[in-house]
Amino acid sequence: MGASNGKQYGSEGKGSSSISSDVSSSTDHTPTKAQKNAATSEDSDLSMRTLSTPSPALIFPPTSPGFQNGRGSSTSSSSVTGETVAMVHSPPPTRLSHPLIRLAAKQQKEQAHIDWLPDQSMIHIFSFLPTNQLCRCARVCRRWYNLAWDPRLWRTIRLTGETINVDRALKVLTRRLCQDTPNVCLMLETVIVSGCRRLTDRGLYTIAQCCPELRRLEVSGCYNISNEAVFDVVSLCPNLEHLDVSGCSKVTCISLTREASIKLSPLHGKQISIRYLDMTDCFVLEDEGLHTIAAHCTQLTHLYLRRCVRITDEGLRYLMIYCTSIKELSVSDCRFVSDFGMREIAKLESRLRYLSIAHCGRITDVGIRYIAKYCSKLRYLNARGCEGITDHGVEYLAKNCTKLKSLDIGKCPLVSDTGLEFLALNCFNLKRLSLKSCESITGQGLQIVAANCFDLQMLNVQDCDVSVDALRFVKRHCKRCIIEHTNPAFF
Repeated sequence: MGASNGKQYGSEGKGSSSISSDVSSSTDHTPTKAQKNAATSEDSDLSMRTLSTPSPALIFPPTSPGFQNGRGSSTSSSSVTGETVAMVHSPPPTRLSHPLIRLAAKQQKEQAHIDWLPDQSMIHIFSFLPTNQLCRCARVCRRWYNLAWDPRLWRTIRLTGETINVDRALKVLTRRLCQDTPNVCLMLETVIVSGCRRLTDRGLYTIAQCCPELRRLEVSGCYNISNEAVFDVVSLCPNLEHLDVSGCSKVTCISLTREASIKLSPLHGKQISIRYLDMTDCFVLEDEGLHTIAAHCTQLTHLYLRRCVRITDEGLRYLMIYCTSIKELSVSDCRFVSDFGMREIAKLESRLRYLSIAHCGRITDVGIRYIAKYCSKLRYLNARGCEGITDHGVEYLAKNCTKLKSLDIGKCPLVSDTGLEFLALNCFNLKRLSLKSCESITGQGLQIVAANCFDLQMLNVQDCDVSVDALRFVKRHCKRCIIEHTNPAFF
């Protein structure tokens, strides 16, 4: 029965809509002769029906088992192995002509317990599926087709995989989602295509043109996209608040296009509504690019510049002039950032809650003192590898940032038990503490911390000269604490 149903479904797909032919023509390979045969009259009628109601998109590699064994295998027989294809199929038929087939389908339907679930439960289950699996569900039967394309399930498109042809997938999906509102996907708010290395500017242009209500875009690891495509997205998606371009090495700036800047009214200015921006591993980003970003993205609250190795103190000065609402900032591994940059960051004052300066070797106690004096509500500080920090810097930090919950001062060889004592006597809410490779730390300092910070949940003392008794003392006083250590005698 399944094979018969698959064949019937496949015959409908061959003569379906013009969308299907568009997708077929967009491939780089020559279609087989079977695809070029004329459709029957029944197929022609079906083609006319599907023109008004675009078919669902199915996105997956043609070599996957689900693709080869599924009901749509006859439709996809012309697919080329080794390339991810976006196929378009018509809704499954409502009636089966042969009496024996109808009888078998009836028996199978009675055995399908999942069909007993109400529509709301089915939609809730479908909400946990990624985009390609949701498209597969649309091919099962007409009921699943209607449920799978419920607008509530298409607020997010999530595609993953290095081999998937993301540009084509986005084109087909947006075309299907635009059937009620031509050329506009009003329900789509989130697009996540992280790790899809075949994404190019063409895919981002599709998003920019069709998704004006987009609020979140993640394209981390998509190293083929450039500044121009990002400019189009931020210019045509005015509600975009979350942008992740980490690992996109060609992105050196974020700004509006010239056309968008001209159209803006003087009252609106040249602002972008992005609040969350991750530019980790954007190696080419320089101070001038950061200046442009800061001037256009004044509403930033979360900014991550990890391993942007060309950023200096001057870039941070530009940032603090325009972006005064930043709560979380990371400049880890920015080796040119020094104490002068800390002085600029300290201008955020009590608004700053999260700061990562890991492996910024030019930062010393002077920079920590700036942060401690003005950023009293700091909750998280990562200063791992800042070898210029001593007990004096920890003392400034502990006495001024008493609400500190997470501190990483690993690989700071000048921090000793004295600094831990100041920390224990002032930061009672400390929950996470990393002292990895702190050569001057002993068991005495750990015991002072454990005796005062009862809420400690994570302690990293790897490569530290700490006795087993000290570790057991910590475990007795901080029962929920997970201790990461390298002492084989403690378990």
